[in-house]
Order: sequence, then C-alpha cells, then structure tokens
Amino acid sequence: MINFEFKKSLGQNFINDENIIDKIVKYATVDKDTLVIEVGPGAGVLSKKIIPLSGYTVLYEIDTRLKEILNNTLSGNDNYEIIYNDVLEQNVKEDISKFNYKKIYVVANLPYYITTPIITKLIEEINPDKIVIMIQEEVADRLCATVGSKEYAMITVSLGSKYDIKKLFRVSRNCFTPAPNVDSAVISLDKHDKYDIKDIVFFDKFIKDAFKFKRKNLRNNLKGYDLTRIEDILNKNKYSLSDRAEIIPISLFVDIANSLSK
Repeated sequence: MINFEFKKSLGQNFINDENIIDKIVKYATVDKDTLVIEVGPGAGVLSKKIIPLSGYTVLYEIDTRLKEILNNTLSGNDNYEIIYNDVLEQNVKEDISKFNYKKIYVVANLPYYITTPIITKLIEEINPDKIVIMIQEEVADRLCATVGSKEYAMITVSLGSKYDIKKLFRVSRNCFTPAPNVDSAVISLDKHDKYDIKDIVFFDKFIKDAFKFKRKNLRNNLKGYDLTRIEDILNKNKYSLSDRAEIIPISLFVDIANSLSK
C-alpha cells in the first residue's frame, strides 16, 4: 500500500491497527451460518479475518484499483465475492438471493461521507440481523444517543425502533492511513422486535417531520397531522405539543404513529 494513491473523494482511510481489527472481529461473532456484507473493504485487512469465519462474504468495493491488492490479500479463500460497484447503486437483496444462510450480518469500516445512506439502504433492503461498523465518532454518538440529549435525532429514533444500538469502543484517527481529521468509533446494532410498528413508511415520515426543524416544537413541526389526537396521546404520557421531538422516547413515537396510520 506504500505507493497507493488514496482518494479523499472515496473516503479512503484504511485501518492499520491489528488490535482494532481483532476487536471488531470479536464483537461481530460471525460463524458458518452467517452471510456477511462488507462495504469498502479497502486493502482487505478486516475481510481476511472475517471471510474464513463466515459461510459466505459479499464485499462491495467502488475502487477497481484495489483488485490486485484484494486478490492477493484474500487468496486461499473461496467463500467470498467482490462486487466492484457503489453499493448504493446495487440491488443488494438480489445480489445475495443465490446464497443460503441463517443470519445476515454487516461488518465494515464505512466511508464517513455516506455512512447514513449505506446503513439506511442495507436495513431497508436486507434487514440484517446484526451490524458491526466503524464510523465517525460524532455519527456514532448520534446513533447511540439517549432521549433528551442534544445528539438525539431522527436517525436515532428510526434505527432505535428496529435495533439495539451500542457504542463498543473509540478508535483514534492515528489508527488509519492516511489519518482522517476526526476520530472514529465502532458500534453494534442488534435487531429487536420491541415495537409493533403498523406502517414503517408512515412511521419514518412521521419522525422525519417531527425532527424537521430542531428548534421548533411538535405543534409547529407536525402541522398537517391530526394534532388533537397527537396531543391526547402526549398528554396521557405527561408530554405536550409544546415539547420538542428530542425529548420524546421511541416508544411514544411508535404509539402516536400507530394511532395516526390508516
């Protein structure tokens, strides 16, 4: 990798710390019943440890310059496939339709600049059982935020309604080549069924509108909805339309959305 020209436009910051890789592998708990999706394998330092543990691994790499490097790094394994394209342009569900598996995991060091779109796409398309990813620490804090904190946001509620999210450990910027300008964190998302959401499309639209303007209260952000019904549910739970979305727990968002959805 000494002569490799890293492209900032592709968010190429390759992990260079074996201890960090080993910790990710440990938390991922991949076994032979698992189909793994990895986005942005880079030089394959994580891939070469995940692939032998998995039933099969599908890797998405946008940079075709890495073909030779990845082929060399992953030589000796036959239970993987590399798709050289932007994962956001792929039909991932179709890509994995030919495989048999009991569990599907996502394990990756995601490019900072498209973290949320990738997570959202993979959840919508393939509904992974578990996700273990390294992302920008600021984004990790937002995804793991507790209700009432300044980091608590629409994406916190959206993902938290489907997954238990934990911040596993912090990763210094010095563990990458080249070093990015920010630190990272590894988080895990484990699928749960705590909430019975009647209409997930409506639910996601509803919480997006509730958080639309951070400084506005629910009454202003939710104009166009049945405010009388919303207020009734809020009041029963000791909240009001004068409150902001950031203090409303996920369970209450689910109750309101279920009441409003047809």
